[in-house]
Amino acid sequence: MVQIYSYEQSDDIANAVANYILDIQDHVLKTNTVFRIAVSGGSLGKVLQKGLIDNQAIRSKIAWDKWHVYFSDERLVNLNHEDSNYTLFNEMVLKPLQKFNLPLPRVVTIKEDLLDESRINDAMIASEYEHHLPSVLDLVLLGCGPDGHTCSLFPNHKLLKETSKRIATISDSPKPPSRRITFTFPVLENSSNIAFVAEGEGKAPVLRQIFGEKKTNLPCEIVNNLPTRVSWFVDNQALSGVSVSASKY
Repeated sequence: MVQIYSYEQSDDIANAVANYILDIQDHVLKTNTVFRIAVSGGSLGKVLQKGLIDNQAIRSKIAWDKWHVYFSDERLVNLNHEDSNYTLFNEMVLKPLQKFNLPLPRVVTIKEDLLDESRINDAMIASEYEHHLPSVLDLVLLGCGPDGHTCSLFPNHKLLKETSKRIATISDSPKPPSRRITFTFPVLENSSNIAFVAEGEGKAPVLRQIFGEKKTNLPCEIVNNLPTRVSWFVDNQALSGVSVSASKY
């Protein structure tokens, strides 16, 4: 069952996503000592900053020291590179937390020293990251590209059929940089909760495909069909012409 939550303003989306994260965190921490969450790059960083950091009421309820943070995909660049998803998370979440003197979550990054070797180590980077990945993630936050890709799983790519590796390498990403590692569908299928965040009228054409009657096999559509709880947080512009029922979180 896919739930769709739609709002007019970006701030409302950010606050809804933050409350959603908080609810799952609190539910998990009733029976577990850590909250295992994966994040993506792109515009999600701003959403997290608005909802979790700038909103003081939410910020004070987040158990940052119990968070274990992973990345749904990562570009094989240094961790201070502008293309790094870690860099984005650091700028939008970690540095602001330090300004408020709040505890920092445990963040699992790629092993940076492996980047200095030859390209044959891409598989080693993926294997090392997979070693640190828990068997189940409590929440995975994803974006939706205008082509329907998510993580670094692109339409018609061979990785859509990957079933053995949990973290895979990709050297031919159609979106630069080309070298990356990414979650595969086995990771997503075994996650407790998945949420997409998509904003802007530029997302409407692909959402019409993803939620249309005709099967497209776009990566985001495949995620919708996984046997896990999937939610979408979108603005009204992104839902323009999309035939779905939406509510508020």
